[in-house]
Amino acid sequence: MKARETGRRKRKNKDRLGNRLAVIGISVVVLSLAVVVNVKNTSMEKKVMEYQAKEEALTRQVENEKKRAAELEERRVYVQTKQYIEEVAKQKLGLVKPDEILLKPAPKNN
Repeated sequence: MKARETGRRKRKNKDRLGNRLAVIGISVVVLSLAVVVNVKNTSMEKKVMEYQAKEEALTRQVENEKKRAAELEERRVYVQTKQYIEEVAKQKLGLVKPDEILLKPAPKNN
């Protein structure tokens, strides 16, 4: 009878050891998964911050381009006016209206 009890004890001890090893193995796998998820989460947060900064920069750039487009539209309208044409004719071509009198400064004698 003692032999049977000893055999049962050994089997129970083996079962307990096997259970402990299984629990330890599962714990290691779960821990490693937790570490991997944490690392990936950190890298994703960094990417999110980078993308937010890029989005803000692009938003500012879009606003600046809209302002520039409005200025160019104003310039386009001004260029088509008679006032602009006369201004360019006077400055670049030296033309004057028929009833205008040009005053030239007197030469300086030193």
